Amino acid sequence: MNYFELFQIAPSFNIDAAAVKKKFYELSRANHPDFFGQGTAEEQNLAIEQSATINKAYKTLLNKDQLIKYILTQKGLLQEEEKYNLSPDFLMEVMDLNEQVMELDKADNAAVAALLATANNLQTEIYENIEPVLEHYQENTTPEKELLQVKDYYFKKKYLDKIIAGLQ
Repeated sequence: MNYFELFQIAPSFNIDAAAVKKKFYELSRANHPDFFGQGTAEEQNLAIEQSATINKAYKTLLNKDQLIKYILTQKGLLQEEEKYNLSPDFLMEVMDLNEQVMELDKADNAAVAALLATANNLQTEIYENIEPVLEHYQENTTPEKELLQVKDYYFKKKYLDKIIAGLQ
């Protein structure tokens, strides 16, 4: 059973957080290991496993990056520890940004803010390119070509997240 089935929601990149939270509490109450304290060892172990799955699903569904990774993995378009080849243009842009970060005087708040703005703007720009795909995603009807664009975004965003984290 996948996370969407577990939470009884349609697969989507745009999750109704309130519905997920409500279902999480419902599932947590029904499967909490404390309720199986008098059960058999097998029942207790199953409750612990179910509780762990519910918690992992909850965290995944409510985290945009993890959700993208989850859907792409479910579709067989993303492998664990995959070495993805990004476009040379993007890599050059990121390399230039990284060089600026390494040469940056962290005490120069204006320079830090300017680089942070540049990285955030680039992240916004790459998001805008795939936003329609994320908004209109339909299980089994969204073309693989569009999902591969989401994959490209996912890896680009990971690069930019590291730069942004280094500036904060």
